[in-house]
Amino acid sequence: MKRYLKGDSWNIIEEDFHPNLQRNTESIFTIGNGRMGQRGNFEETYTGDTLKGSYVAGTCFMDRTRVGWWKNGFPKYYSCMPNAPYWSGVNVRLIDEELNLDQWDIQQFSRKLDMRNGISNRSTIVTSPKGNILSISIQHFYSMTHRDLCLIRYSVASINYTGKISLVPFINGDVIHESSNFNEKMWSILRTETNNNQASIWVQTKRGNSQICCAEEADLSKNGQTINTRPIRIEKEKIVGFSLGAEVKPGDNLILTKYTAIASNLYHQQDNLMADAISESSEAKSIGWDKLYEEQTNYWHHFWETHDVIIEGDNDAQQAIRYNIFQLKQNFPGDDPRLNIGAKGFSGEKYGGNTQWNTELCVVPYCLIGVESKMARSLLLYRYYQLPKAIENAQKLGFKDGAALFPMVTMDGEEHHNEWEVTFEEIHRNAIIIHVINYYLECTNDKEYVAQYGLEVMIAICRFWNQRVTFSGRNQKYMLLGVTGPDEYENNVDNNWYTNYSCIKNISFTIDCLRMVEHDYPDSYKKVTEKTEFKAKETERWKDIIERMYLPSDEEYNIYVEEDGYMDKDLNTADCIPQNERPISQHWSWDRILRSCYIKQSDVLLGMYLYGNDFDKDTIQRNYHFYEPKTLHESSLSYFVHSILAARIGETENAYQYFLLANRLDLDDYNNDVSEGVHITSMPGSWLALAEGFAGVVFKKGVLHCAPIIPKKWDSYSLCINLKDKLLTLKVTQIDITFTYQGQISQNIVVYDKNVILPSNGKSTTITRV
Repeated sequence: MKRYLKGDSWNIIEEDFHPNLQRNTESIFTIGNGRMGQRGNFEETYTGDTLKGSYVAGTCFMDRTRVGWWKNGFPKYYSCMPNAPYWSGVNVRLIDEELNLDQWDIQQFSRKLDMRNGISNRSTIVTSPKGNILSISIQHFYSMTHRDLCLIRYSVASINYTGKISLVPFINGDVIHESSNFNEKMWSILRTETNNNQASIWVQTKRGNSQICCAEEADLSKNGQTINTRPIRIEKEKIVGFSLGAEVKPGDNLILTKYTAIASNLYHQQDNLMADAISESSEAKSIGWDKLYEEQTNYWHHFWETHDVIIEGDNDAQQAIRYNIFQLKQNFPGDDPRLNIGAKGFSGEKYGGNTQWNTELCVVPYCLIGVESKMARSLLLYRYYQLPKAIENAQKLGFKDGAALFPMVTMDGEEHHNEWEVTFEEIHRNAIIIHVINYYLECTNDKEYVAQYGLEVMIAICRFWNQRVTFSGRNQKYMLLGVTGPDEYENNVDNNWYTNYSCIKNISFTIDCLRMVEHDYPDSYKKVTEKTEFKAKETERWKDIIERMYLPSDEEYNIYVEEDGYMDKDLNTADCIPQNERPISQHWSWDRILRSCYIKQSDVLLGMYLYGNDFDKDTIQRNYHFYEPKTLHESSLSYFVHSILAARIGETENAYQYFLLANRLDLDDYNNDVSEGVHITSMPGSWLALAEGFAGVVFKKGVLHCAPIIPKKWDSYSLCINLKDKLLTLKVTQIDITFTYQGQISQNIVVYDKNVILPSNGKSTTITRV
């Protein structure tokens, strides 16, 4: 755990500079607006350890796959969201010195990520090697109302320096993508242009057709008065910008405002990219910093009115839950079904910015229970539109007749992962897609979506399961052999319980939906069945798979077993591992990990979380108490699941401890990996632990059920739930629960298994906690 950030309910604050943790802080201070974003880098020169990362959603470079030896079915390329031209640079130059925070003496330093307003702030007092002292403050934000804009206000005050200060806003197209498989530069520069007022650079990925143009414009003032002198143009082969400056004496203050527009060919006509970027940066300057700043703060204030979580009595929990909500929103807007969200968002290069199954496990349920149901639908449509590619992926592995295997790692629907164990074995990623379609239907009762889009996806996935199972004549059971479950510390196993159980749940739900669509939407049923060439007799074998699927269990412990052979291992507990060997993924050999009983995240417990209605409290409790001591939580998807299950079996304080771990996973760097980026797509897990765990929220056929509990430490907590596309605020204290519903029609909900009628139009109902 690295606790160096100050506790504050609305801000992430670093007081004093920690160069040894610079990459961690860059990850944590990531800012963006969903369309683009960057790590919390310094704008000025810094020659210390850093990853200057700027990224644009929807851009893609096809990196050549790097493997030791080739296997049939390997993807030729690994897709990645490339590190884009660095558009935020501002160098500071004195007469014969340039500010370098790695080499100048830092007397005072603080930076703050203001989540209430969506602004990054930094201030410092520095002394140069020649003794010149400057006071610097920077505000930086990505506009949520003008999605192509990034704005910086850079202020420099002289403490003891007399002479010229030059401020140099620039865009650097010569960037390095650290995680490139072959250290390739990923962008070709198509055109650069600099005039007296603007600088722009137009680039295209070397493999692929992603194009962006970055254009900047700036103004400079001294002691509040605009300076109108002609800037000095900077136009090199890969760097563009200009230099603005003025003579200063002690007490004088210069303020540079930099307006940068980033236009991509996802949202702009390719031939107009440069013209559009230049126009937008010029328009931003004419609007001015003050107005754009006001729009930014107004946007975030409105957002928090419907998304805020309030925890009274626990500042650490309060800060972290807001941070997780804030980062998800600024990394992914959810309004474009062509886009999904990478596991690291804009905070780093690990996982390449690709879509993974984390989206369905964490983000979609967060959207559905919260107030982002349209965002959830958009994410489901993303998978629907990529169904043809999923069918192609399955064909490459020998499947046929329209069977689909959705990719583990993708940007365009094609599988781009280059690890054998993932590409070919982690077939559970198919299962979560049908699960969230089911969950979407439970929350919204949107049967039309299932009829028009979902059913086609489900048929293709069930055809995959139908072909992937093996029938054991000896056992008269269907089995899934040679798989890897979500617990990647158990590779290439037979009969992973979670995968087997998910298979039959997928098939069962699909059969139900076939009946529903045939009865309620006969035209859609005819269209889908003709398109997919589906025949009703296919379900005969599907039903047999449901009836005769093998589910490994152990009679002695009366539990379900992770996979065949697990109970033959030396069943130690996690506290046997010395702390200096954790996480074991960074200290043990892979052979040692695979032979151990230690679990990255428990697959049995994940299944009991996702399919919770299938298991009684005693069953969950037995399995929880068996697997919990053996689980290392070296996956970001583990803590929140344990928190929810602990809450469901009544272990409130245990649930609270796991909630804190899920909630502050990145802020305290529990798994020693934040330098690579924060865990954007698992961040909603902490919100789910609050909603599904402590509040006990679950939707059943569109009806809200809840059974709230509360940790001893908290005075109260409140959150907003989506009920019939209207806002329901739920506040839980140690004594009672208050519901406030904004819908115009009263609603029936179920609280502690009793019906409660919620009045409409913002009226509140309070009931005593059980």
